[in-house]
Amino acid sequence: MQRVNGRAANLIRPIAITPNFSDYALGSVLIELGKTRILCAVSLNSGVPPFLKGKKTGWLSAEYAMLPIATHSRMQRESTSFKRQSRAIEISRLIGRVFRTVIDLDVLGEQTLLIDCDVIQADGGTRTAAITGTNCALQIAQQKLLEAGLISKPFMKSEIAAISAGVLSGECILDLDYQEDSNIAADFNFVLTKSGKIIEVQGTAEHDPVDWQTFEQLHVLAQDGVKQIFSELSKIKIL
Repeated sequence: MQRVNGRAANLIRPIAITPNFSDYALGSVLIELGKTRILCAVSLNSGVPPFLKGKKTGWLSAEYAMLPIATHSRMQRESTSFKRQSRAIEISRLIGRVFRTVIDLDVLGEQTLLIDCDVIQADGGTRTAAITGTNCALQIAQQKLLEAGLISKPFMKSEIAAISAGVLSGECILDLDYQEDSNIAADFNFVLTKSGKIIEVQGTAEHDPVDWQTFEQLHVLAQDGVKQIFSELSKIKIL
């Protein structure tokens, strides 16, 4: 199968990271995955949710949103509709959930890491790119806190990245863009550690059920895709 952009089935889109994109965030990056562009920023606030008060541990929360002009057709701002989009809520929860898996919250004391992921332009894979970008932004924030003596040791227990894989025209392909995702037969998002361990898998068969052999092919593709991501990140000076 020939992909629209001529990319091989097992290759990710070009990835670029611009560190410290925001002057005011504790840690920030602009991540570009193909034509998808997302600003990922990390802040640290004092205090924790009520259920954690007095327990001498921290918290991490995330918010994901898309600019009105991030897609081909302009979307209404959530602030003017007075209602958060269910998709934005779901992805916000995903980002918070996967990073709480790899963050040692006790290191923070009673403080909260706040993650903001704002999609500037969407061309498929926004949730996966947001997770990969946030991983980089958290590294920057961690380094600044260590240098300032505000934490005694790193809070990241593992680096993580995320990638999509799916079945299109009977073939398993990696890192779907919008056009591919719109015509996909099955679509999965894999969140993996740098060592390849699974944190979360989201997916569905859009048409016919997916057999385990096909799912395993997608899993292998995703593992290779995450290796490609970290290989590219190693070439970029983030800190």
